[in-house]
Amino acid sequence: MLRFLPGPVRGAVALLLYIINTIGCFVTMTPFILLKITVFHEATRNYLTVILMRLGTAWITLNSIILRITQNMTITVSFKEGEGFINLSTRESYLVISNHQSWADILILQHVFNRRIPFLKFFLKRGLIRVPLLGIAWWALDFPFMMRYSKEYLEKHPEQKGKDIETTRRYCQKFKYSPISVINFLEGTRFEPKKHEKQQSPFRHLLRPRAGGIGIVLSGMGEQLTKIIDVTIVYPENNPPVPFWAFLKGKIPDAVVHVRTRPIPSRFAGKNYETDDVFKRDFQDWINGIWEEKDEQIETIRKHWKGAEKP
Repeated sequence: MLRFLPGPVRGAVALLLYIINTIGCFVTMTPFILLKITVFHEATRNYLTVILMRLGTAWITLNSIILRITQNMTITVSFKEGEGFINLSTRESYLVISNHQSWADILILQHVFNRRIPFLKFFLKRGLIRVPLLGIAWWALDFPFMMRYSKEYLEKHPEQKGKDIETTRRYCQKFKYSPISVINFLEGTRFEPKKHEKQQSPFRHLLRPRAGGIGIVLSGMGEQLTKIIDVTIVYPENNPPVPFWAFLKGKIPDAVVHVRTRPIPSRFAGKNYETDDVFKRDFQDWINGIWEEKDEQIETIRKHWKGAEKP
């Protein structure tokens, strides 16, 4: 509908629409957020959270509409052979892992998985609760806020060790009777050639994965999660990094989202990532193996995209 607009104008209009949608959603949430702040009855708070997540789902749906009317982008979703959306459910809990190419990744993944799996939630740094509007909305939606400490800090304050695990387990109690999807970008930041070179990453298209985040998630929630959803996202016509402004202007013609599911190895559930060194090494090796497969997947997509063998 708005695809005829010049790139900068389209980008400005798209950004304005996303902002208006976010403010409108927050205003709609505000009465329920205030109730959740003031009411301490657990069942009532859980019911309010359900309402808030439905409003969050509506926000994602409207973002998807904005994406469709402002972008010429073709989003191709592919699966490992024999898999598909039919194998996913909003009634089960998942850990979603993905590489990170652009800030547009979040909008695209929300668009792809909306109403197919439970509402996507990120483990956030505690400082992000101060972000205007979004911080309080994330809190109301029960996004887990984590306080991450440096190795040097923990050496001086050993009593803080394991706090992330305790936080995760507390959130487990909240999610015990409600399905959840936890998403984690393992690289920790968007792919950029300078970062790739600085890390001396052994992968062609990926930064080194950080296993600690999902190691803590599996330590605290492994027995509750049904499976891992492993996502590879690629913009085959664009070289990374892919700026969000380029996305808004319609300069990303194609996005490929490859999805496969993985069982959660039973040997990982319930282990303590921060204190069990044997588990930590085993887990990191397992993650590196997944990243090797993902690197090959990206190479295949990029190699064949312009030919007849599109995935």
